[in-house]
Amino acid sequence: MSNDIITDEEIIEEVQSESADQQLQRVENVLPQNLTILPLQQRPIFPGLAMPLTFKGKEMVEAIKKAVEEQDGYLGLVLAQEYNTEDYTESEFYEHGTLFQVLRVNEAAPGVAQILGRGVSRFHKKRVVLVKPALRWEVQYHNEPEEKPDQDLKAYMMAISGEIKALLQLNPLFQEQVNMVVSQLNYDAPGLTMDVISNLLSSDAEVLQDLLETYDLHERAQTLLKLIKEELEIAKIQKRINQQIEEKVNKQQKEFFLREQLKAIKKELGMEKEEGESEIEKLEKLFEGKDLPEEVQKTVDDELNKLRTLNIQSPEFNVTRTYLETIGSLPWGIHSEDNSDIKAARAILNDEHYGLEEVKDRILEFLSTVIKRGAVSGSIVCLVGPPGVGKTSIGKSVAHALNREFFRFSVGGMRDEAEIKGHRRTYIGAMPGKLIQALKRAGTSNPVIMLDEIDKIGSSFRGDPASALLEVLDPEQNNSFMDHYLDLPYDLSNVLFITTANQLDTIPGPLLDRMEVIRLAGYISDEKVQIARRYLLPKQLKEHGFEPDEIDITEDALRVIVEKYAREAGVRNLEKQIRKIIRKATLKLAEEETIDFTVDKDDIEEFLGKPIFKSERLYNKSIPGVALGLAYTSLGGATLYIEANGIPGQNGSFKQTGQLGDVMKESASIAHTYVRSRLAAFEAEDIKNYYDKHQVHLHVPAGATPKDGPSAGITMALSLFALATGKAIRDDIAMTGELTLTGKVLPIGGVKEKTIAARRVGITNLILPEDNRRDFEELQDHIKAGINVHYADYFDDVLAAAYPDDDFWKV
Repeated sequence: MSNDIITDEEIIEEVQSESADQQLQRVENVLPQNLTILPLQQRPIFPGLAMPLTFKGKEMVEAIKKAVEEQDGYLGLVLAQEYNTEDYTESEFYEHGTLFQVLRVNEAAPGVAQILGRGVSRFHKKRVVLVKPALRWEVQYHNEPEEKPDQDLKAYMMAISGEIKALLQLNPLFQEQVNMVVSQLNYDAPGLTMDVISNLLSSDAEVLQDLLETYDLHERAQTLLKLIKEELEIAKIQKRINQQIEEKVNKQQKEFFLREQLKAIKKELGMEKEEGESEIEKLEKLFEGKDLPEEVQKTVDDELNKLRTLNIQSPEFNVTRTYLETIGSLPWGIHSEDNSDIKAARAILNDEHYGLEEVKDRILEFLSTVIKRGAVSGSIVCLVGPPGVGKTSIGKSVAHALNREFFRFSVGGMRDEAEIKGHRRTYIGAMPGKLIQALKRAGTSNPVIMLDEIDKIGSSFRGDPASALLEVLDPEQNNSFMDHYLDLPYDLSNVLFITTANQLDTIPGPLLDRMEVIRLAGYISDEKVQIARRYLLPKQLKEHGFEPDEIDITEDALRVIVEKYAREAGVRNLEKQIRKIIRKATLKLAEEETIDFTVDKDDIEEFLGKPIFKSERLYNKSIPGVALGLAYTSLGGATLYIEANGIPGQNGSFKQTGQLGDVMKESASIAHTYVRSRLAAFEAEDIKNYYDKHQVHLHVPAGATPKDGPSAGITMALSLFALATGKAIRDDIAMTGELTLTGKVLPIGGVKEKTIAARRVGITNLILPEDNRRDFEELQDHIKAGINVHYADYFDDVLAAAYPDDDFWKV
């Protein structure tokens, strides 16, 4: 690869001096069947002409270097219908392009390549063989016919030659290029000659692309002749316009001075209109037909009257005009008609989401209420669940089911109250808040607006956005919501607000009080397998350009992915793993050039490496002092081991580790105190006095993960009890529940999430508080299936479940 700057015209002259026969001979050489594809943004290029081109972007520069090193400099240049500036491989391309041979490359700057080369031959795409790291197509070339042209084609060529010479006289800008082409007109190679001329045209990109895709020489000659005539006509018009401009320059200067004099005279006579009158007329048209509330209409009239008194050069003029444009762009009185077919709404939810039956029922109950009373006033939905379970997509489905516009914005990390309620107009660059912007974009006054990540909203010296949302989400107040920028009441009572959160703990109480909470607990393995098969796999195949039957991942393989690589509550990581498999399969397909591809469970390690998860169960046998608990986190349910160990002769001290929060430390102290009181009733001295003669260390793995909450109380107590008695508990049981100093077991939350976590690691026996019996019984049958629950009212019930074959603890 040369580093010379592309200014040397000798290469271009050398290429252009080649005869048509020489260029046609090059096309007939063996060309690569798989081409690296680069996008053209302005216009396509045609074979037969050497030219310099510039490409920007690290990926494209690397692709050019690789093509020069491995493919004799051959590239495929294709016009992009829609160019993706972030990732050119995601652009939409036409199917036909030009084979381009790079003769010289200069990396002018990091990420910028200047190339000099020639167009060689047309081709069209057969299929995509590779997307990353560079886009590659399998292509089929189109070579011009070798037989001599007939009389009609020669006639066309002579007509083209005449029109080109006429164009030369009108547009000397192309004189050198056109002279070169005219001198080389070869009627025995009309296709190549037409391509060289086509490279000089300034027609629209779509028109030139159609010409590139025209393979029939007669049709191409006819189209090219038409385009040259259009170019000639434009050149004539340009020449005429230039002449008129030159003639009018002096006249315009004269008229300018006369107008200025006339303006001064009218001003003296009071006859001149304000310069901003046309702007005011535009604003008046904007408000025509708007059904504005009385207060809003009065404000608009006052602002328009004020605008008439302002000079157009005044800063206040632009501020007032922008304010009125904002008011006029809002959908005052415009409402979309709600879909009243609840059966259709159910079909939409079932079609777009698998499982989540309880959530769907709650949403349909909510929608039926909205449809029945014809208003959403008083109903704010909050979807709570781990990441990736479908909260945002459910919000879109609700909008779809109701036939409403949907707008989403994230309030996570928002720390400025003005983001919600807007800036006051006294500030430079003031603008309305997100809600007014959402209504403007939605175009209706009753859209579905989703406030994402509401549990992560913040506060700062700029105000508290959560407090600003109190008015927005309060059905008693939002019918006259006042945005600071508008300073006018806007009725938000017809807007359906849906919020999402991972957990409720961080949502301010007054804000949470205004919401109707719907929990999305996450998916069990069977549900995730079905979601992957029905939704995720087809989606990824489509995104990578495959037909549905080209790559098949078996159900057994999907189950291995779910259980060993994507064990989170949601399906976002599962989709990432499927995407990884398809990308690697894409490379294999490109290298092996096969069409059908099947991934079975035995192939998963080859694509994804060693399993990330083997088992959440650390122990394969029972050990005194170890108990398995169930926890609820923002990521869903999880299993949690509690370990206890004792060191003799340390005067009965008690130590706790594992990043425990204050509440969990208190639970550990309560468990320690209660177990010591129970052990005092034993006759055996080594048990009764165990905690007097040992330093006890209680640990909760993993040590780097913060943990808090009271629901591990019975697990800690059972771990300490088993340590002192030396009796290991059964290894197929997990538990959750808060413990008091008297041994009472109190209820906890997250029963569904914790049950799913137990199923995930193969635990079939659970200990739950007696007061949570109803929570478990209300779970779906497929979650409860095969689970044996022991309900505990006091700690004795816990011991009975942990030691089913031994009653030594009854003292």
